[in-house]
Amino acid sequence: MDLPDFLTNLPGIDVPFPSDVVRTSAIQSDKGLMVIFEILKDFDLPPHAHQGQWGTVLVGEMALTIGDETRTYTPGMSYNIPAGVVHSAKVKAGTKVIDIFEEPDRYALKVS
Repeated sequence: MDLPDFLTNLPGIDVPFPSDVVRTSAIQSDKGLMVIFEILKDFDLPPHAHQGQWGTVLVGEMALTIGDETRTYTPGMSYNIPAGVVHSAKVKAGTKVIDIFEEPDRYALKVS
C-alpha cells in the first residue's frame, strides 16, 4: 500500500531509530500525537512504557507484546496499550502502522 504524498510529506518525528529502518509522518495537537510508522527493515522495538497508545496495522505484520500477552497483528487489526503497561514488538520490513499517543509531546516533530 502506497500512502498519498500529503501523508508522507507530513513532518517526521525524532525517534531513537535509524532513518533507514523507520520512517515517520506525524500530526500533533495539544490533545495527542498521531504517527504513521513505515518499517523499512525488520525491527525489534525494546520493552518500554509510557502514557496510553492506540494503533492499527495498515500493511504488514508485527508481533506485539502488551504486558504478558503476545499477539500477531496483521492489516486491519487494532491494539490498545494502556498507560504504564510495558510493551515491545518485532516488526517485519514493509509494515505500516498508525499509532496515536495520549501524550502530545511523546516525540518532537522534526523541523525541516
